[in-house]
Amino acid sequence: MNTTEKFYLPVDGIFKMLNSLTGQSPITHPGAQSALPQNAVVCNISRTGMGVARTVKMNWRQQEKTADRSSTSTDRLPKRSVDLLELGLAKPRNCHRVVVLGAPKVGKTNILQRFLGGEFEEGYEPTTEDFHRKLFYIRGQAYQIDLLDASGERNFPAKRRLSILTGDIFLLVFSLDDSESFSEVCELLSEIRAAKAKLNKLKTPAKIAAVLCGNKADLKAPRAVRRSQVTEILGEDAAYFETSAKDGSGLDGAFRKLASFGGLPDETSPSRHQLISIVSYQSLCTSQRGRGTRARALGAPCAAVDPLARRPSFTSDLRMVLSSSTKHNKPERCQIQ
Repeated sequence: MNTTEKFYLPVDGIFKMLNSLTGQSPITHPGAQSALPQNAVVCNISRTGMGVARTVKMNWRQQEKTADRSSTSTDRLPKRSVDLLELGLAKPRNCHRVVVLGAPKVGKTNILQRFLGGEFEEGYEPTTEDFHRKLFYIRGQAYQIDLLDASGERNFPAKRRLSILTGDIFLLVFSLDDSESFSEVCELLSEIRAAKAKLNKLKTPAKIAAVLCGNKADLKAPRAVRRSQVTEILGEDAAYFETSAKDGSGLDGAFRKLASFGGLPDETSPSRHQLISIVSYQSLCTSQRGRGTRARALGAPCAAVDPLARRPSFTSDLRMVLSSSTKHNKPERCQIQ
């Protein structure tokens, strides 16, 4: 019985394979050879062989088209990181930096991955420094959230202080089964308040926008940190959520609170928007830029992760800190020491 199967093989040797399937050997035809190249192979194959040949040819062409589309898409990717503020596509009040701090192995990286639209990963690798940028387009407005995971700065006070001074909102993470990680978060909270107060020349600790996540709420082991302990220390300018980066519980509320601190829409929470490519996002912003507000607001909320995002240089960060301190006060000689 004649059957046709799909084979994904290199072009070279296809006809030899067909001959072995059909049990026939190649023949030459005097009339046909004159019209073919010297290296051409002429085969006398059955209808089954011809069907296989057509299938191989069709799949081969399909793979070529896919490769061409992939190549074109790669060529269209941005050559550098997309900064909406620098490009004039977003208002300053719509751009914020979130600084993430906490002890090792408490789940900071997985919480960030959840925010970026990724999945939970079981394996642990120490984070030295990660910088991410997520861009949003919501009701006709462009928004930018930079996320700095400053985990690797625990042993570098000056570097950590600079990261703190550049932050607008803070995400502090500890593990519910580790009391030492909670103690570290408390120390960080005090350090943030003192640094911001010194920057703004305040006599009392500054109020800060901070969200605390007691992570690993999915663990069935007895908790080392109770909610009453956390709320007693936090104060009024911080919010607390018990979360699980593994099953996602509690994270939506934490992300909405981060947005609220920055005056951003609730749609910046991952469950409230569609994730698109950076190329599609740029096209959307460019095409909607000249249209009216009503037309721009019709689209569904969407977001894109900038694949080329890199932390600005320390010089740029220091310049930003000094410029912010000169708005109302004369800056100190060095703010990060």
